[in-house]
Amino acid sequence: MKKIAIVSFKGEMPCFVHALLNVWNYHERGYEVALIVEGASAARIADISSAPQGKLWKKIKEAGLIRSVCKACAAQMGTLAEAEAQGLPIDAALSGHSDLEVFSAAGFEIILF
Repeated sequence: MKKIAIVSFKGEMPCFVHALLNVWNYHERGYEVALIVEGASAARIADISSAPQGKLWKKIKEAGLIRSVCKACAAQMGTLAEAEAQGLPIDAALSGHSDLEVFSAAGFEIILF
């Protein structure tokens, strides 16, 4: 099975939504998928649930596809408490940030958004 890790960095809602759409598309086509929320995209944790794409976010969460939320970036964007409240996997393994190497080592192809 092919493995895809989608790393969302940009904070604009359309960029974040495109990452989500691709995560779900790969998942539906049978890929092993990991969503990694980094950088300014961590700000979207606070408002994606109430956005028109909130149902997609919920499906992705329920499917266990969110594999890492950067602790430092979520703290900087003011969404760390919300990420924790949503039960998202917080990662600080790389000097406070998500460690992408673990995904590379596991055979994931990394795509940046």
